[in-house]
Amino acid sequence: MNAHEPPPRDVRIAWAFVAAQFVLLGLLVLLPLGNDWLRPTWLVVVVIAAILVGLAVMGVGGTLLGRGLSAAPLPNAHAELRTGGLYRVVRHPIYTGLLIVGAAVAAVSGSLVRLGVYVLLVLLINAKARWEEGQLRRRFPGYGAYAERTPRFVPGTRRRRSAEPPR
Repeated sequence: MNAHEPPPRDVRIAWAFVAAQFVLLGLLVLLPLGNDWLRPTWLVVVVIAAILVGLAVMGVGGTLLGRGLSAAPLPNAHAELRTGGLYRVVRHPIYTGLLIVGAAVAAVSGSLVRLGVYVLLVLLINAKARWEEGQLRRRFPGYGAYAERTPRFVPGTRRRRSAEPPR
């Protein structure tokens, strides 16, 4: 096993995250539309715009990773710590784009079931990103400092630090 090759247990966990993500995405897209709320024309227009933005964010995020891009949440042998471009704004732009697209699909579905699947997807992506960040911290010494200054998914959000010391 070389220095960049993860242990088999990590590989299994990584691919389990990927499989669960694809199941939820499949359900989100393939479940029948519902009648739990109306889908006015303005909502359809907003959803189309959101899907295009989400796909663009995913595409740019993936392109910036270059040969380091992998379906599994494990840094491959070509991975480099990216902190510029979209990665200056959020740590996981591909996940951000995916969550935007998922929210749009759920919003226009008119289905509480699809909305529930989206909530599960958000929880899964958050867990996947946290696990991936552990891998990135082990691989890249500068990841911790980068994570401290860069929000995970939503630009402009940061952990709030209290001005007062803990009591």
